[in-house]
Amino acid sequence: MLKYSKTLIIVSEQKLKKKVSPFQTFLQLTCRPRDVKPFSTLMSYVTISCKRIGSVSMHLLYHLEQSNTDRLDNCSTGGVYSSEKMAGVFSYESSEIDWCEDNYKYSEHVVEYFNTMSSFFFFIISPIMLYLLHPYAKERNLAIHMVWTMMIFVGLFSAYFHMTLSFVGQMLDELSILWVLALGYAVWFPRRLFPSFIKERSTFSSLVLVVTVITTVSSFVKPTANAYVLNCFGLHMLYVLAVEMRCCTDRKALRLAKVSVALWVLAISCWISDRFGCSFWQRLNFCYLHGIWHILIVTAVAYGSTLIAYLDANYEIPYSLPGLQYWPCDKWAVGLPHIVLKGTTKTQKRC
Repeated sequence: MLKYSKTLIIVSEQKLKKKVSPFQTFLQLTCRPRDVKPFSTLMSYVTISCKRIGSVSMHLLYHLEQSNTDRLDNCSTGGVYSSEKMAGVFSYESSEIDWCEDNYKYSEHVVEYFNTMSSFFFFIISPIMLYLLHPYAKERNLAIHMVWTMMIFVGLFSAYFHMTLSFVGQMLDELSILWVLALGYAVWFPRRLFPSFIKERSTFSSLVLVVTVITTVSSFVKPTANAYVLNCFGLHMLYVLAVEMRCCTDRKALRLAKVSVALWVLAISCWISDRFGCSFWQRLNFCYLHGIWHILIVTAVAYGSTLIAYLDANYEIPYSLPGLQYWPCDKWAVGLPHIVLKGTTKTQKRC
């Protein structure tokens, strides 16, 4: 310390005698052979600073690593949540709709047993109607077969829905019905009722396709309202049928129209009663109205679609002289109606 003070005095005296730059003063203080303490002090400051910088860097690295870990955890948690949500829509009773029938009454794997079994009537009626309407479809348009082909899928998805009461089952059931209605509109809607800006059936079918796609997407907004919207489409088709029957004088067609409307009224009455009068039917221990709706509605569709096809054949292919008969025997009071072509058809081979 004494040597360092003497050095300062000497340097100060030299400053007085001649001007010395600050840099030269620094060299004189640090480069004396016996005086290394200022340099070691500087190095200690550097060492302390480096330690502090290192500790701060380690702290920052720790927080970066922690944030990355949290982000990965969040991503993995989100993925697990998404997969669980996807699995949830397929799970039993994930739908908001539950019909009146007691759940798991006859089987631990089938939620609504009678509603599920009654859906198989679609598998019985649809192939028969495909066979019976084939001569008419071959002459008119083979796309008509798509209506009853889709009805098979309606039965399949209805059985799946009532077996599980899952959200996916509900949407498949309702959307398959929507597309059956769309096919009916595209194939059979009368030309004279087309909007004024539409002249061709292909243009009308394209419009129906666009509306159906939009309705399909919209059905996921409020799924509980889908069934009511579908029944509104059914009301509109009844209105169109009533307009078409005003000029009809065929007794068989008029009888077929009355039976079709009666079946539809009975079917929709069962549907509404099961939906809103469940407590009453539970007191009577009769909770099977929705299953009866399945049987009635597929029969009503068979009668109604045949009537609409008969009217369409009179407009579009009058040369074929279409007529109405019942299967398996035309003389029976009960049977499945179908169209017979009595005249010469364009697709028939001629000798």
